[in-house]
Amino acid sequence: MLVAGDDRQGARDALSSLCEAYWGPLYSFVRRRGFAPDDAQDLTQGFLLSLLERADLRRVHPQAGRFRSFLCASAKHFISNEMDRAKALKRGGGAITISFDADEAESRYRLEPRDDLDPEKVFERRWAFTVMRRAEARLVEELSDRRPDLEHVFPLVAGTGPGSAYADVATALGISEDAVKMRVHRLRRRFGQIVREEIADTVADPNEVDDELRYLLAIIRE
Repeated sequence: MLVAGDDRQGARDALSSLCEAYWGPLYSFVRRRGFAPDDAQDLTQGFLLSLLERADLRRVHPQAGRFRSFLCASAKHFISNEMDRAKALKRGGGAITISFDADEAESRYRLEPRDDLDPEKVFERRWAFTVMRRAEARLVEELSDRRPDLEHVFPLVAGTGPGSAYADVATALGISEDAVKMRVHRLRRRFGQIVREEIADTVADPNEVDDELRYLLAIIRE
């Protein structure tokens, strides 16, 4: 969860982790504003590095609400300033680095519908899908030592199994269909818990988690 006025290394590391996790949505936001891939990479990287260098996590307080909104508004301000100054973004020295996969970010951006979605809406869509991907990756990691569930039950949770999958999984695992359904139910419940944990890391007030979850699910369903 975002913490106000916290200058400890743990807070800085938390901000760095969030920046790395949500690099992709920011990149899509910058691309939709009309920047070429290379320029979008430089702007996104430059913005996040400036965020870390200024320790802007201190500016996020309980009244500030969602990190998603803070990040988008801050990026708009940063881009506006960079365009006004018309200066090249050259961050270096090796003091701070942010890991990202530019090719993956561009590939995901190209999957966005080519319609009239504005940059903010593209950002929110990518943010929502990133939350879900991170939660799914955590669930897969938790199942790494439970290969039968990972190989047979997880596809049902992810919605990638065929219509007859419950019967097929029951046969493969040597259990009843009801037992399969119970495992799916438990994994879906755990997945929901992980999603909530991911969202809780991006809001200042625990009471905002439910509203943020409903909002992100609505975006995904659009």
